Amino acid sequence: MPAKLTENSQGIAYGVSAYMMWGCFPLFFALFQGVPAYEVLVHRIIWSCVFLALVITLMRRWAPVRDALAHPRRLGRVLGCAVLIALNWGVYIYSVETHHVLQASLGYFLTPLINVALGMLILRERMARLQGVAVALAAAGIMVQLVLLGTMPWIALILALSFGTYGLLRKQILLDGLSGLFVETLLLLPLALLALAAMTQLELSNFTQDSRTVMLLVASGVVTAIPLLAFAGAARRLRLATVGFLMYINPSMQFLIAIFVFKEAISAVQLASFALIWLALALYSWSAWRTLQTSRANKVAT
Repeated sequence: MPAKLTENSQGIAYGVSAYMMWGCFPLFFALFQGVPAYEVLVHRIIWSCVFLALVITLMRRWAPVRDALAHPRRLGRVLGCAVLIALNWGVYIYSVETHHVLQASLGYFLTPLINVALGMLILRERMARLQGVAVALAAAGIMVQLVLLGTMPWIALILALSFGTYGLLRKQILLDGLSGLFVETLLLLPLALLALAAMTQLELSNFTQDSRTVMLLVASGVVTAIPLLAFAGAARRLRLATVGFLMYINPSMQFLIAIFVFKEAISAVQLASFALIWLALALYSWSAWRTLQTSRANKVAT
């Protein structure tokens, strides 16, 4: 084994690690038996903020945080990101608690296609023909469930829309991933502390129930931050296209965990819906790769 990995190899190792950790999240949040999703969310915000503050201190990265907080008028989009990420976290935890991990994986399979659609509708970005077909196929996959099952996969849609919109706003904020997430959780911290105080006052809090629950709730902050740090390491070393390809590890693992660990049933209709969305992702990935190759060829020619 070489003494030192190349930058690209290090980036892939970081990226695979990040997405595998995110892919294993259902196994972690399934441990919170008897703790409501809203309470897990409150503690996830609190302990993420604490742990991220420690990491930022160790990495001496307070300068961008101080700069962001010194300009409150610029925090509007950051607050929007904070609300969206809290919604995403809360619905995801709820999906695990209620045994809807298949829907959660569907939501994260949908996310890149939602990003394309939002870019076209809001940022007026031009959509390649294959990307348009991919978005249409994804919409057809959702309609299959709506028409044939008579149910809307709302968990999947909320996860995809909240994370897709979060990404849209995040692009407009001049903060790196670590600093950005810390400021977002910091803005949510007062509300989370008030919620914790209210739960404690009403004797609804499970925080002091037993040492296992305490450790799990505190660990939720660490578990939230570590994949982010690995992802940041990947993003610095890899092309965006490579990072985007690795992203499919997360929902794929969640899909397999839902089927083989949690034994969630999947009907023929749901499988057909997933198949349409997988086909959409294949077309989207092919379109993105072809665009990248064309761009490289043009640069070489000039």
